[in-house]
Amino acid sequence: MTQRIVAIIAIVLTGITMFSIANATSPEENRAASEAFLKENGSKDNIVTTKSGLQYEVLSQGGGKSPVATDNVTVHYKGTTIDGSVFDSSYDRGSPATFPLNRVISGWTEGLQLMKEGAKYRFFIPSNLAYGERGAGRLIGPNAALIFEVELIKVQ
Repeated sequence: MTQRIVAIIAIVLTGITMFSIANATSPEENRAASEAFLKENGSKDNIVTTKSGLQYEVLSQGGGKSPVATDNVTVHYKGTTIDGSVFDSSYDRGSPATFPLNRVISGWTEGLQLMKEGAKYRFFIPSNLAYGERGAGRLIGPNAALIFEVELIKVQ
């Protein structure tokens, strides 16, 4: 019985610690860290910055069809915060995701339209093209820039 209580306390403390870490920074600190990251990242030779502020790196070119905003797309992806923490991954689930391109964050809508089927890009998305001031859940804070590695499998 004592081991069970110790295990429960450990689980609760781990959860409190993880919640505290995920919410340790203020929206202003997230904004400053995101802006500094994007400024430095944008100065790299292999990074392209669009007019909207979306940054991308071509990991591999594709040869198929490019989507428009009203298409459905099938992708494999991994999303991280700028510190490298993974918050979502279709690779980890073992199954690509299919969705309407105009129903996701605007950084994805813009970025995927630059790709062709078979391409793999890395997107560096400013918070205003992601979840902005509201953030998303406990893993994506307010004003957080995001990084996505995206492989465009199919355009429908």
